[in-house]
Amino acid sequence: MSPPLKINVLLADDHSLVRAGLRMVLESEPDIVVVAEAGDGAEAVERALAGGIDLAILDVSMPRMTGLQAALELHRRLPECKTLMLSMHENEQYFFEALKVGASGYVLKTAANRDLVDACRASLRGEPFLYPPAVAAIIRDYLDGIARGESPPEDPLTARELEVVKLIAEGHTSDEIAAQLVLSGKTVERHRANVLAKLGMRNRVELTRYAIRRGLVEP
Repeated sequence: MSPPLKINVLLADDHSLVRAGLRMVLESEPDIVVVAEAGDGAEAVERALAGGIDLAILDVSMPRMTGLQAALELHRRLPECKTLMLSMHENEQYFFEALKVGASGYVLKTAANRDLVDACRASLRGEPFLYPPAVAAIIRDYLDGIARGESPPEDPLTARELEVVKLIAEGHTSDEIAAQLVLSGKTVERHRANVLAKLGMRNRVELTRYAIRRGLVEP
């Protein structure tokens, strides 16, 4: 599935002047339109659930419900809606919390003129957006874990499951996959169900996107 020709954005920040400035940045682009605004996290969730939103841009710190709480709620109730976190602060804790709640990226308000549009487009392509210090934070966190003797995170999928994902993404039917891997059709369906459960996905389209991100197939 291709990204929409127009990205319908919900902009949530408890400062109206900040929203106005961000709206100007976003709507200077031909493929982005701000269709809704919210002044707190709870209102943002309500507006997104009403429909018509491709991407919710959420300030980390808002009244009633924080942006992180709103992102978690949207990830649970409206998984097709992408989320981006906004903050004034280059705060590693906020950044890692944003990743945990399923946000596609973390954008500093001080760099919004430069980064926000790119972050929106990356989100709709299913790609994460990380500003350079955030990348450094991830690497440092990983290396610190290794230094403490922690094992690198394991791949959630087995080698056989990766084979099945690749063939699904290439458009093969379950019968074709079974024949190619010398498996029964039921075994292929079980692998497929296990993969969807592990990755929190629902269909072939999402598996295909995953396969492209993993480099299992060419886009």
